[in-house]
Amino acid sequence: MQLGAIDQFESAASSVYNGMTFALHKRMSGGTYFRLAYTYAHAIDNGQDALVAGAPSTVQNSYNTKSERASSVTDQRQRITVSAIEEPNPFAAGQKFLATVFDHWTVSGIMTFGSGRPANALVSGDPNQDGNTSNDRLSGYGRNAFIGPDYATMDLKVGRKMNLGGRYHLELTADSFNLFNRDNQRFQIDDEGFYNPAGQFVKYTQSVGGSYYPAYYQQPASLMKPTSSFAPRQMQLSMRLNF
Repeated sequence: MQLGAIDQFESAASSVYNGMTFALHKRMSGGTYFRLAYTYAHAIDNGQDALVAGAPSTVQNSYNTKSERASSVTDQRQRITVSAIEEPNPFAAGQKFLATVFDHWTVSGIMTFGSGRPANALVSGDPNQDGNTSNDRLSGYGRNAFIGPDYATMDLKVGRKMNLGGRYHLELTADSFNLFNRDNQRFQIDDEGFYNPAGQFVKYTQSVGGSYYPAYYQQPASLMKPTSSFAPRQMQLSMRLNF
C-alpha cells in the first residue's frame, strides 16, 4: 500500500518576547499634554501563527525546530510614538470677538515610527519535492531572514466645540491621516506575515522515481523589492450637532 503526504498538526511552537519600554509624559496643564514612548523589543519563535487564530503554521523542517527558530512575524525591533494635545486660549475675556473666533480649539496629533518587520523569502514550485508548496525558502537563508521597510506616519486632528445655547452644541472636526503622505512601502502579506517572493522552482513533465528532470530555479526581478504600500494621506471633515 502506497501512502501520500501525511499532515501533522501539533501545538509545539514556542515563543519568547523580550522588551524594554521608556515613556515620558506631561500631564494636561495649561492646555497642553505631551507623551513620548519608545520600545526596543525582540520577539522570537519557531512557528508562531499570530495573525489568524486556529490556522496551522507551515514550517520547512518540522523535525528540526532549531532551524525554524527566528524572529517572529510580529517582531518589530524599535518603535517610537510622540503624541500631544494643545488647547490654546490666548485671548482674555475682554477680547470677546477674538476669543470667540480663536479660543477653545483643540489641536492633537500622534507621530509613529516603527522599524521594519521580518519577511520570509519563499520559493514556489516545491523544490524539495515534499508535496508542500507553501513552506520552501530561498536556499541558504533561514525563516524570516529579511527585514522589510520601516514605517512612519503623522496623524493630526483639529476640532472646535461651539455652544449654541441651552443644550445645543456644534462640534467641528478636521482629521488628517499620514499627514505628510509618506510612502510606507511593504512586502506582500498573508496569514503568516510578510513574505518576499524569492523565486520559482520550474519543473518539466518528465519524472524519474518521483523527481522531475530537468528543472531550474527562476529568480524574479522583484526580489527584495516592496510590492505595495500602506494607506496614503487621507483627510476628512465632520460636523456634529448635539442636542
